[in-house]
Amino acid sequence: MEPSPPLPPRSTVHELTSHVVVGARSVITRPGVKNNNWQIPSHVLSTITNSTQFHGLDDEDAPGRLSLFVRICDTFRINGISEEAGHAAAIEAYLDYIPSSLAVELPDLSRRDMPPKAAKSKEAPVERPILGRFSSHLKIGIVGLPNVGKSTLFNTLTKLSIPAENFPFCTIEPNEARVNIPDERFEWLCKLFKPKSEVSAFLEIHDIAGLVKGAHEGQGLGNNFLSHIRAVDGIFHVLRAFEDSDIIHVDDSVDPVRDLEVITAELRLKDIEFMERRIEDLEKSMKRSNDKQLKIEYEVCLKIKTWLESEKDVRLGDWKAAEIEILNTFQLLTAKPVVYLVNMNEKDYQRKKNKFLPKIHAWVQEHGGEPIIPFSCALERNLADLQADEAAKYCEENKIQSCLPKIIKTGFSAINLIYFFTAGSDEVKCWQIRRQSKAPQAAGAIHTDFERGFICAEVMKFEDLKELGSEAAVKGVQNLQ
Repeated sequence: MEPSPPLPPRSTVHELTSHVVVGARSVITRPGVKNNNWQIPSHVLSTITNSTQFHGLDDEDAPGRLSLFVRICDTFRINGISEEAGHAAAIEAYLDYIPSSLAVELPDLSRRDMPPKAAKSKEAPVERPILGRFSSHLKIGIVGLPNVGKSTLFNTLTKLSIPAENFPFCTIEPNEARVNIPDERFEWLCKLFKPKSEVSAFLEIHDIAGLVKGAHEGQGLGNNFLSHIRAVDGIFHVLRAFEDSDIIHVDDSVDPVRDLEVITAELRLKDIEFMERRIEDLEKSMKRSNDKQLKIEYEVCLKIKTWLESEKDVRLGDWKAAEIEILNTFQLLTAKPVVYLVNMNEKDYQRKKNKFLPKIHAWVQEHGGEPIIPFSCALERNLADLQADEAAKYCEENKIQSCLPKIIKTGFSAINLIYFFTAGSDEVKCWQIRRQSKAPQAAGAIHTDFERGFICAEVMKFEDLKELGSEAAVKGVQNLQ
């Protein structure tokens, strides 16, 4: 009988197994399934399933225990431990090290008098896919009628100087720029680590030419401008809520609710036109093919068209997950999230009163209740022209503050972007990912190899790091997740 291969040092076993503790039960593994390049023998699986460490558990707990064991084996394999020795070491780690190290996360599995599992709530919310592209490279467009302050807002946000003239269609091709996301946590991390490189999160903004009534039929180069909106992932809808005889209005009077109706109608009518063409194409395809997927898409398209014809925007519909997957291939204009930016004069902004604001608020609440941010382009432009200390003094004296940070953060959140930090002496960086991304996808944002070989990630809360002062201190109180 051949001698068993030597086990790795216990310190190595403990170190490697510690990396699989977090999230180790998130994958269900059944007996007989290959663990990447290892085939786990039946007798090894039996050792785990029948372990006296877990007597008293229901059979349904077995997949979770096997999942944990497979994670340990995978970690050993990646770190160069041979298969046979790895199985033996994994059993030892599983039966010895893991139960104590998981004491915080798991109940005492050796007890027979464990309380019954809590029943799952029947009303627990189900996470549905988000409308829009699943990407970390998303952008938001500034949309509205001509002469409402779009280009001036773009200039103040981006610190650029593109033309912003007092006549319609001053902008033809969209202007593009990135603006950093203001975040005190990022600044604190940079002060702590003093890195060679600092990379903050950013929002990509497009300044899109003004739309007019009839844009969906080509009025005012409308087809071009609507195609520019289709290319972005969210909308800053700028509304004019100030009267100024020196600044012309395309309809000769200021009425932001009327302007809201014009823009939303044009976007909706363009979507209806798109769906009509898609339905026509599907009808032709179904005559030549019996593909069931064509029929499914056709039914969804009819439902979308009916919804739009009832004067409702696509983003406000209660769509099923399968319908959202089809919807996301169309990039419909009314499917994009909207943030309403109400541009008023400086006086109204300072006194926080505007005669148009209540009507705007009532309209938005009736049409989805999305964010409304009152601001003043005139004020932001004036602040931008001042030195930083002079701008701060002006705001303090007048008891006001710039709305630009709020606009940037709200836009970033509206297009469903989030970010996490990596920090060290070489670099402090914000990594942008789409909301609903899982941990492996977040790791993939750093490097694709991390996603392919993902086992787990060690994560700490910023609040813990700030309170304790160092990564070592956070590890010391076992606050790593």
